[in-house]
Amino acid sequence: MDISVWIAFFAASWAISLSPGAGAVAAMSAGLAHGFKRGYFMTLGLVLGIWTQIVVVGVGLGALIAASSLAFAVVKWVGVAYLLWLGIKQWRAPAQALAGEPTDAPAQPVARHKLVLKGWMVNAVNPKGTVFLLAVVPQFLDLARPLGGQYLVIGATLAFTDLVVMAGYTVLAARVLRLLRSERQVKALNRVFGSLFVFVAMLLATFKRAA
Repeated sequence: MDISVWIAFFAASWAISLSPGAGAVAAMSAGLAHGFKRGYFMTLGLVLGIWTQIVVVGVGLGALIAASSLAFAVVKWVGVAYLLWLGIKQWRAPAQALAGEPTDAPAQPVARHKLVLKGWMVNAVNPKGTVFLLAVVPQFLDLARPLGGQYLVIGATLAFTDLVVMAGYTVLAARVLRLLRSERQVKALNRVFGSLFVFVAMLLATFKRAA
């Protein structure tokens, strides 16, 4: 990939990572519930989800999802159901007062691999992301050159920007977590994030395959 093309994609990748969506909500939710050190494992899963999407697009399955109404609908509604499940789970999460806790670890730590898996699911089961990558990535590919190396550069670039941006979202939520002083405040914030997951699910439900 020519350096000029990469610089253009690097700029675009920041816009992609900064745009609010399910990934940002998931990162902030993890920071709220688990603090930065543990919650950041959610971002590792989000990056793995992005790489999964790139592989899907690279091998041509993305084109199938974009062209097939059935394939698109299946992936879409699986994604909607998963986000709804996350929203309901966050809404019903037990409220525990956090005042006076010296660390950013929760009382009952969630296994790191579960956070990674949850983050992967958020980005991997998202046909909107697949269609978006199908629309954006080809603009930066040189079809006269081997595509494998170009996809590696694209994947690494998206991973870098997402790791930085989601770190910011996670830290933001973790700092908010430390300011909480009552179970009532924790419960209210859990419900805010639960509602955000449901809202993102509703947005995904309205997303339609391009004609």
